[in-house]
Amino acid sequence: MAAVLGADPDSTDLHLADTLAAGADLCDVDAVRTLVDEGPDRVHELIALGAIFDRDSNGDLALAREGGHSYARVVHAGGAATGREVERALVAAVRRSATAIYERWFACDLLVEHGRCVGVSALPSSTGARTSVRARHVLVATGGAGQLFAVTTNPAEATGDGIAMGLRAGAAVADLEFVQFHPTALHHPARPRPLLSEALRGHGAVLRDAKGERFVDELWPRDRVSRAIQARLAEEGTDHVWLDATGLEDFARRFPTIAAALAEVGLDPSRDWLPVAPAAHYTCGGIVADLDGAASLPGLWVAGEAACNGVHGANRLASNSLLDGMVYGPRVVEAVERGKDGPDPTGVMRAVLHGNGDGGGDESGGGIAGAPIEIEAFPAPYARRTPQFREGEARSELQRAMTADAGVVRTAESLARARDVADSALAAADQPSVESQELANLATLGQVVCTAATAREETRGAHSRADFPDQNPALRLRFVVRS
Repeated sequence: MAAVLGADPDSTDLHLADTLAAGADLCDVDAVRTLVDEGPDRVHELIALGAIFDRDSNGDLALAREGGHSYARVVHAGGAATGREVERALVAAVRRSATAIYERWFACDLLVEHGRCVGVSALPSSTGARTSVRARHVLVATGGAGQLFAVTTNPAEATGDGIAMGLRAGAAVADLEFVQFHPTALHHPARPRPLLSEALRGHGAVLRDAKGERFVDELWPRDRVSRAIQARLAEEGTDHVWLDATGLEDFARRFPTIAAALAEVGLDPSRDWLPVAPAAHYTCGGIVADLDGAASLPGLWVAGEAACNGVHGANRLASNSLLDGMVYGPRVVEAVERGKDGPDPTGVMRAVLHGNGDGGGDESGGGIAGAPIEIEAFPAPYARRTPQFREGEARSELQRAMTADAGVVRTAESLARARDVADSALAAADQPSVESQELANLATLGQVVCTAATAREETRGAHSRADFPDQNPALRLRFVVRS
């Protein structure tokens, strides 16, 4: 989790500059400034809740440097088990304070009445019938959609449910063409793919091709490293490169989680080069939100990976994701507590509500340049074509198509193929079950990713078009999708 917790020469201004550089001119500066300024206090709040992070011999927080960062500012737990520790601390805090927790329920759709979100329909764990759960405020914090791809670091539950629900309810979404691929997932049949953390390269691990030659700067942002690996794979006709961590001292002590995962598959990082390849990792786009997490639909709020608040732009800076959740999740709660009831016309939300995203796009002002482009995400109504395959096989067919044709590198022709498969997968999702609902959500996200990626005729951040390899200054704007 990245935050400026150390002394000079690091600063929140440098963290902001690094985030803007990784975001390829599509970040909202006000959102990033909020993230980096409030981040340190949120980390300390998390520690006060009981989170235990790694510390050095002096008892200070041990800070690592990762790709795209100017200085070491990444706090971690168990080497590479930070997410698990954050979750442990937060779950314990929730259990101490929550009045009701509905575990293993599946939220299907947002309830909308008179233009306002008033709750969700859900499948309880005990029955197959939908139940309405009403609320004055609804917060979507459902994560991303890594399961849209066959090769991903995301768990099986990451099926884009919240974003798809927002689309169906008419909330604006944006930036869904920017799917970040982590460059160093372990090349292994395991699902999800074990993640060989950025921290390994930050501590000196190097990438080597089939000839054993180093071919890329390992501390570049993830989009550049992933494209470099993909290019080398295409050149060599192989399906993985190698991460050489044999020079790292005390590997098992510094990275116990990774060491355990490698031991399970018979790899010893002290002597073995580790096979790696890019894997779908993070959904940079989502439901459009203002700086307090308010969506364009009144009564609806969003935080974390399901949100598009302008922090990540076209490519998320490493370790900004947990910070995003830790900063913007509490901002939702605080906004509701003070009586806020709808979105502010600021930053990325200003672009959605008023078609005016012109804020200069530099460190002196907020916003991004250019009015947004609204694109048609779906034929009307949804693409209920005759399915080409049964529901049981549709998810794997969709995942294979998205990986092959809408992955690290895309073309108009490949995106059209993937979109056809997404249309057919949606047609196959016609059963009243959690599995069918997840398939419908994935297929919906597949449609939108392909549509937005087709419209963005350039290469920018995590979006790479082989047929448009250069960045187009005229497309320094956000593609907003409405159903």
